[in-house]
Amino acid sequence: MRSKIVAGNWKMNKNGTETEALLAELTAKLPNTSAEVMVAPTFVNLSQAVTATQDSKIEVIAQNMHDALSGAFTGEISGDMLKSIGIQTVILGHSERRAYFGETDAILAKKVASALEQNLRIVFCFGEELEDRKTGNHFAVVKSQLSNALFSLAPSAWKHIVLAYEPVWAIGTGETASPEQAQEMHAFIRTTITEAFDATIAQNVSILYGGSVKPGNAVEIFGKPDVDGGLIGGAALVADDFSAIISAI
Repeated sequence: MRSKIVAGNWKMNKNGTETEALLAELTAKLPNTSAEVMVAPTFVNLSQAVTATQDSKIEVIAQNMHDALSGAFTGEISGDMLKSIGIQTVILGHSERRAYFGETDAILAKKVASALEQNLRIVFCFGEELEDRKTGNHFAVVKSQLSNALFSLAPSAWKHIVLAYEPVWAIGTGETASPEQAQEMHAFIRTTITEAFDATIAQNVSILYGGSVKPGNAVEIFGKPDVDGGLIGGAALVADDFSAIISAI
């Protein structure tokens, strides 16, 4: 049975003191759940976050990594460095990395390969822009992103992969994605993986929804059969909201 997962991406928020305070509050309010709970603080706070959560159910994960193990890449972080401080999971391909930092499918394929070599679990993000949705090209875009970065992997690698579908068109645009639209895309993703590999891999991979999940819509979204949890942005920065979303799964 595939894992249920709620992952909070903190992005570029919370300094060291604020990170410790939020983690303490989350730990105290964490509901009793069988789902995996992850949080991704900024790089400079990862080590202290790992220490702060060592006696809790919360797993601290990274927001990004470079594909090289070391070298002249100023400002970058390698998978080996993440492993050295106790990080076991990394987010790759987030829509903001793609949009603001020029991460292409080719770059992400290298990052995925490097993360797997380091035995890191990957939360792989992908999703279409508003123009893609309006022109009806959304399924083709999602299939292309998956194919270019993941479909050259050995079948055995998929046990290290979690997928996170981000409908970029419904995040901060004023547009709204319905739970039915989320289910439609998640079902399409499983069909696409079945065609590229097999039904066993498709049914065992967890697919998270990353389209503005909040306490008010989490129950309905998580109730869809192909939605296995959420990659949460803003709501992950508020302990009560994040706890309520975890409870919804």
